[in-house]
Amino acid sequence: MTASSTTDSAAKTPPLPHREMFIGGRWQPAASGNTYTSTNPADGGVVADIAAGAAVDVDAAVQAAQQAFDAGGWVQMGGAARGRILMDVADRIAADAERISALETLEVGKLYRDGLFGDIPACVDTFRYYAGYADKLYGSTVALPDYAGRHRLNYTLREPLGVIGAITPWNNPIVVAGWKIAPALAAGNTIVVKPPEDAALSLLRLAEILQEAGVPDGVFNVVPGIGEEAGAALAQHPGLAKLSFTGSPEVGAMMSNHAGGQFRKVTLELGGKNPQIVFADADVDAAMPFIAVGNFLHQGQVCAAGTRVYVHESLVDEVVERLAEHARGIVLGDPFDESVSMGPVINDTALNRIVGYLDSGREEGATLVTGGNRADRGGYFVEPTVFVGRQQQKIAREEIFGPVATVMPFATPDEAFALANDTHFGLNAIVYTESLNLAQRAARELRVGNVWINGFGIPDMTTPWGGRAGSGLGRELGPAGIESYTEEKTVQMLF
Repeated sequence: MTASSTTDSAAKTPPLPHREMFIGGRWQPAASGNTYTSTNPADGGVVADIAAGAAVDVDAAVQAAQQAFDAGGWVQMGGAARGRILMDVADRIAADAERISALETLEVGKLYRDGLFGDIPACVDTFRYYAGYADKLYGSTVALPDYAGRHRLNYTLREPLGVIGAITPWNNPIVVAGWKIAPALAAGNTIVVKPPEDAALSLLRLAEILQEAGVPDGVFNVVPGIGEEAGAALAQHPGLAKLSFTGSPEVGAMMSNHAGGQFRKVTLELGGKNPQIVFADADVDAAMPFIAVGNFLHQGQVCAAGTRVYVHESLVDEVVERLAEHARGIVLGDPFDESVSMGPVINDTALNRIVGYLDSGREEGATLVTGGNRADRGGYFVEPTVFVGRQQQKIAREEIFGPVATVMPFATPDEAFALANDTHFGLNAIVYTESLNLAQRAARELRVGNVWINGFGIPDMTTPWGGRAGSGLGRELGPAGIESYTEEKTVQMLF
C-alpha cells in the first residue's frame, strides 16, 4: 500500500545545524574545502552539503581532544560536575526532540514518530543514566597480609582512558552515538566522533547542544566525511586510547585489525541475523505484533532484527498467514506522514542489495508469500516481504538489512536451538513460549549476547548490550558501558 504526505511542511524543513567540522570548540571547513551531499531517501532530493573530512582533519581533532584531556579540566572538575553538564545535555536534547527527529527522518527515512517517541527519548535516557553514574566510578580495597615486615594497603583506581574514537551508524544515529558519547564523557574522557555520511546532521546538532551545555572546548569533536577517508583515518589514528565502532561485520573486521595493531581497547557492534523462535505453546496473539516489529521496524534496517523466524510445525501456517497479512497492511510513503507505516531504505546501494536477496530467495527455491519487489514509486522503497524458506538459503543466513522475513519450521526444541545457533552471528534472539522451563532453557542454550522472552524492543540503557562471534566484541550500556571507558589501576603501599 502507498500513501501521500499529509504532514505540516514546517516539520519537514527543520533548521539545519552547522555542516562543518567541530574541532577544539570551533566550527571549521574541511582542510581540503571539500564537501559531500546528503540526500533524502524518500525522494532523492538534496538535504545538505556537509564538510568532507579526511586524515588531516581527523588528526587535528585527535590533537584537540588530547590537549583537552592533558589539560585536565574535564577530569578534574569531578564526576558530579560532569554529571550536571550531561544532565543539561539530556534536557536540551529533550527540548529539541522535534527538530532532531526531523533531521534524522530527512536523511535516513526513519518514521518521524518513531524518532520523536522512540529514538530521541532513548538518547535522553542514556545521557541521564550516565550523568548519574559520573560520580559513582569507584575503586576497591583489598586486605592483604603484611609484607617484608610492614603493613600493606592495596587499592584500585578507576581512571579515564584518554582520547576515544567513535564511529557511529546511520540507522539509529543519535541513539547509538549516545551509547558511546555519554559514558565516555561521564568517565572523564575526551572524544572524536565520525558520524555516518548518510546521517550526520543529528550528530552535528548534538555537537551544538554539548557546546551550549558547557562541555569544554576540545572535549567533544566531530569530523563528518566519507567512511573510506575520515572513518579509516580515525580507526587507524595512533592517538586513540579506545575505538568504538558500530557498523557492518566487513568494516568491523578492519576496525579490529586497526585497533589491535595499536594495542588499544576496542568495542565492536556488528549486526546480526537474529532468530525468533515460536514454540508450540506460544501465545500467538500476543507474539504476532513483536514478530512483525522484529522484521519490519525501520524497514528491517536494525541490527537486532529477528528475520530468521523459526516456528513450530503446528503453527507455521497460522504465523505465516498472519505475518503476511501484517506485511500487506504496511503503508509505504513519506516518513513524515502519520498514516505511513514504512519509509524508504537508506540509499540506492542498499536497495539494490536487498533486491538481490529477493531474487536469490526465488532462485534458491524459497516460497514467496508476499512482497518480493522494489516498490513502484519514487525513492528507495522495498515491499515488505515474507518468504517460507530453508536454513541453507542466503536469505536465511546473510544479514539483508531490509524488510525481509524468512519463516522456517522446526519439530523439537533441540532442533530449534540447533538451527538458531547455526550462524556466525550472535547478537540477540527472541523466544515465544508460555513455559518457564523452556524459556530458561532457551536463555542458556542460545549463543547470543541478548535474549528476549515473549517480547522485543529497544535495548535498555541500564543493562549491557552487545554480541558474540561475528556480531561483535565488548558491551555497551549499563555499568559495563561506562567501565569500558576506564582503566583500573592497582596501587600497593607499604607502611
